[in-house]
Amino acid sequence: MLSYLHAFHAGNFADVQKHSALALAVTMMQSKKSGIAFMDTHAGSAVYDLGSERARKTGEADSGIQKLWAARERLNSSDWQPVLNVLAGLNGTTGQLRHYPGSPAWFRHFLRDDDSLVTFELHPTESERLSDWASSPKIRVVKSDGLSGMLNQLPPRQPRLLVLIDPSYEIKSDYADVATALQKAWQKCRHGVYLIWYPILTSGLQQELLDAVRQGSVRKVLRSEVHLEQPPERGMTGSGMLVVNPPWGFDERLMAMIGDVNEGREGLGVSHQMDWLVPE
Repeated sequence: MLSYLHAFHAGNFADVQKHSALALAVTMMQSKKSGIAFMDTHAGSAVYDLGSERARKTGEADSGIQKLWAARERLNSSDWQPVLNVLAGLNGTTGQLRHYPGSPAWFRHFLRDDDSLVTFELHPTESERLSDWASSPKIRVVKSDGLSGMLNQLPPRQPRLLVLIDPSYEIKSDYADVATALQKAWQKCRHGVYLIWYPILTSGLQQELLDAVRQGSVRKVLRSEVHLEQPPERGMTGSGMLVVNPPWGFDERLMAMIGDVNEGREGLGVSHQMDWLVPE
């Protein structure tokens, strides 16, 4: 149940989609001065070593974040700049990337005085590393299930909320559990922005999550999916993001970002689709 380690997959094409969407949502929300409560339900480690044995075993970053980094001078969308700033802060500006930020590190980079971050991590090794890394009074590390932990923290004391929900989905019940938790969270804090990542699998298990969200009462749910042009015969063939209450214009700006890196020799080898899973 706690066997999944993101170190094998850090910086892959799914992370590029997930963290570009996260960075865009944060920077758009921070155009207003009021404080934001950030929550990360499945935080993992704060920073990953792309040269480690685990990362090199899969080499997934080579066709993901390393390609983005190599093409950084040719990116058209200015919304990539905050992403590049985070990467440069960990690696400098020359050569290949050696360190990749997990979602807590992305959140931490953007924290302002009136913002806060609560991270949840149940895996004992990962939560210990996360606790060692988090050395700020604005960051709390909670060793618990992230879905129930999130619900216990709602509504937040800040006037605004941004939550990232991205379990490993190793357990098949995660799809239904995420949909249920999202429904309960929305009922507690309807103005919150919720980002939900999910894998697109040959088995089609992700459809349970999508159907449950579509049939539920949560409104204004944007869906972004990237699909590998050369998918494996088994396993993950793409990556999806649901964004509840996206900032105005978020859809067009994320579309432009992914459009910079999806195709061609220097791209990620993916196609991108976007629609409203649930309208307002």
